[in-house]
Amino acid sequence: MSEPQDRQLSRGALIALVVGSMIGAGIFTLPAAFARSTGALGALIAWAIAGSGMLMLAFVFQNLSRRKPELDAGIYAYAKAGFGNYLGFSSAFGYWIACCLADVACLILIKATLGQFWTAFGDGSTPLAILSASLIVWAVHLLVLRGVKEAAALNTIATVAKLVPIAIFVWVVIAGFNADVFALNFWGGDAGTSGSLSSVASQVRQTMLVTVFVFVGIEGASVYSRYAKDRNDVGIATVLGFLGVLCLLVLVTVFSYGILLRPDLAALATPSMAGVMEAIVGPWGRVFVSIGLLISIAGNYLSWSLLAAEVLHSAAKNDTMPKRLARENKNGVPYVALWLTNLVIQLFLLVTWFAEHAFTVALKMTSAMTLLPYLLVAAYGFKLARSGEAYAPDEPGRRRDAWVAALAALYAAAMLIAGGAKFLLLAALLYAPGSWLYFYARREQGLHVFTPAEKFVFGTLCLAASAGLYALLSGALTI
Repeated sequence: MSEPQDRQLSRGALIALVVGSMIGAGIFTLPAAFARSTGALGALIAWAIAGSGMLMLAFVFQNLSRRKPELDAGIYAYAKAGFGNYLGFSSAFGYWIACCLADVACLILIKATLGQFWTAFGDGSTPLAILSASLIVWAVHLLVLRGVKEAAALNTIATVAKLVPIAIFVWVVIAGFNADVFALNFWGGDAGTSGSLSSVASQVRQTMLVTVFVFVGIEGASVYSRYAKDRNDVGIATVLGFLGVLCLLVLVTVFSYGILLRPDLAALATPSMAGVMEAIVGPWGRVFVSIGLLISIAGNYLSWSLLAAEVLHSAAKNDTMPKRLARENKNGVPYVALWLTNLVIQLFLLVTWFAEHAFTVALKMTSAMTLLPYLLVAAYGFKLARSGEAYAPDEPGRRRDAWVAALAALYAAAMLIAGGAKFLLLAALLYAPGSWLYFYARREQGLHVFTPAEKFVFGTLCLAASAGLYALLSGALTI
């Protein structure tokens, strides 16, 4: 069922949701994040791999929005339609937790940025930082309760505002680009001559989970497809938003290698984009980028808050989450889902007090929790193309769609493996207890909880969660 006209979103607003969701904390940390692991060549290869993989995923979202317009909950609905109730729930739950963690990463980086000017905020996980971040959580909560369309309009304004300082940064680094410095940084060795193709391959592997984080949000238009004035705009917004953000990510990363030598670049404090700007124009550059970062992350936080509540709400309306999560207020806002979302964000904020590297953990956990939903979406696209469902007989694009979906699924699976066992175990520690929401929803409807295949999936998940808990308690695994 479509939304009332006064709540519908234009193509521009959908593109802003995609861009606003993707551009946030990650882009401001890229220069140092990449320099710690690789040189310019490795960065180019990493972006080529990540960009190609995520472009395939963007095409899958675009294709599914046309082939299955009735599935208007996006990333969750595709998993349920393709692989059943429990994996559909897991996709919704995993994506929701990823949204919550992304919001936590935003809040930490806001306070870490302020910590460069006021030491009481420290690295973003001090008591004052957590208290002030909590105030932001509940202030945004009150804002979103006023209405999704109003919040989305504010998100569009924030998206435009945060693109301006990033565009100025790109222009400045291009103007200040030093080809000799870039050449020394090309292979990733300190002197520019110690690299080899084998060492570059190792460098690329170390950067891949970072690239996943900055692409999270590509599905923003798909999640909000029920609000679109024209369903065709969903796929267009996804691809256009992705391509625009990819260009910015590559420019910010690669041209920074022409400003500072790699060891100096790697040593920059968060946000490292501010350090690069300072190296070119002086101290005011750090202040300028820091202000731009605060605007950017504020908009990014709002985008994730909207997405998180919407996923819970959509899943509840489709009988995969408890029914009460589908309740809306007079403004059409899923207020119960919003309350649960912000309570979880608040809990994660308190946990950051005990984390050694809170921002890095939040960043990588966001990536790990998002990859399973991405994998299931790509697998559904492949299943649809292979079976011919929603395709005309002998339709020529069917084989192409199958290959695109297969490549997207392969990319998501490879990223899960590249992330390492630590983040898979931590993800299992969230998925396993989160399944209580699924049990509650099934019992609420008087249905059997699991099919035999789903019992196997849940049992495997519980074993992984048990291993993760044991490793955490024994000290073998740290947050």
